[in-house]
Amino acid sequence: MTQTPPPGVAGAEPLFSEAALEAARVLFARPVEFLLGAAHTDQLPPPDLPEVAFAGRSNVGKSSLINALTGRRDLARASAEPGRTREVNLFLLDGRLRIADLPGYGFAKAPRKEAAKFQNLARAYLRGRPNLKRVYLLIDARHGLKAADAEALDALDLAAVSYQIVLTKADKLRSRDELQALVVETAAKVARRPAAFPRVAACSARLGGGIAELRAEIDAAAFG
Repeated sequence: MTQTPPPGVAGAEPLFSEAALEAARVLFARPVEFLLGAAHTDQLPPPDLPEVAFAGRSNVGKSSLINALTGRRDLARASAEPGRTREVNLFLLDGRLRIADLPGYGFAKAPRKEAAKFQNLARAYLRGRPNLKRVYLLIDARHGLKAADAEALDALDLAAVSYQIVLTKADKLRSRDELQALVVETAAKVARRPAAFPRVAACSARLGGGIAELRAEIDAAAFG
């Protein structure tokens, strides 16, 4: 298992200037707080600030990634049981950007009807937020895109929401070459999807690889 931090994103290098990376670092070093957990869309705040959202299968590492991006240890709390996030959890960064942690899909220790209810909440969120700048769809790098992810991709395309694939837990792969091959393969699989952003990101919340570049991606999407 490699301990080398993975590359941030595929494509021409450098992807971001030093100034852009520093601006994003400063943004994510600003105060951030948990705002609310919304069990229904009518509990969401007005769409008066730009928002970005994190989606993905249960236990893919959304909470860990949000903590790594913001440099906080326990801002977003991961449940000990996968599939327990049943609200849209919103965080406010620097008073000017909201970050949404959406309920996971693909696994839930809940009755089927209840699981469908909070997964439908995520779909309703996607359809009803005109201020949503981008969704980051997290995929475990050890497994790549799976059949269960197809429904999420279809929902994002249907909602016409720009989304970017983020390969998480990239440090678990054996080498940078293996990771780069996965980045290229994943980009090819979503290339013809209408709402997919053309770059695929890869990062390790544990080691920090790719985090600076993902911050810059978010900064550009929200305020560019």
